[in-house]
Amino acid sequence: QVQLVESGGGSVQAGGSLRLSCAASGYTDSSYYMGWFRQAPGKEREGVACIYTGPGTTYYVDSVKGRFTISQDNTKNTLFLQMNSLKPEDTAVYYCAADLTYWSGSCFSAPFTHWGQGTQVTVSL
Repeated sequence: QVQLVESGGGSVQAGGSLRLSCAASGYTDSSYYMGWFRQAPGKEREGVACIYTGPGTTYYVDSVKGRFTISQDNTKNTLFLQMNSLKPEDTAVYYCAADLTYWSGSCFSAPFTHWGQGTQVTVSL
């Protein structure tokens, strides 16, 4: 059974940093898309950062480029999102997701098939 479990959320002042982790278990594919998404109250969920785990190719939404970094550990069973220079508009529930359909299109358009439970990130002025 595939499981994704996020951790590392919390409250921070603007300009601060947080590191989110996503522990993945239950599958052994070597190359697939994993991503971080977020949803703020009253807004649609949006893709924040994405990685193709085989080669480690990364993708970011424009609003977080230069501030957020997606990465994976060597065993490829933990996904990270390092968030620096946080802004109040980064406040949201953050979810990690995995796509195990061998999607050949762009990362953010992948039909992510498995999701974590989410972790709250709150950035205050």
